[in-house]
Amino acid sequence: MSFEKDDTAVLHDKHSEYDGKTGTITQVVENMFGDATYTISFEDGQETGVPESSLEAVDES
Repeated sequence: MSFEKDDTAVLHDKHSEYDGKTGTITQVVENMFGDATYTISFEDGQETGVPESSLEAVDES
């Protein structure tokens, strides 16, 4: 699943202080191989260069 700007997602990265927290995608950067990395913002900061495999979609309904 790919994410778009303003999507809500949970970050899963045991090396991040934001592991398990829900944030908002603020930027999508696609490399020359077609893979995307994301910047996700939280209430108290942001994490950049996050691969899609470290994000879990949040059902906003």
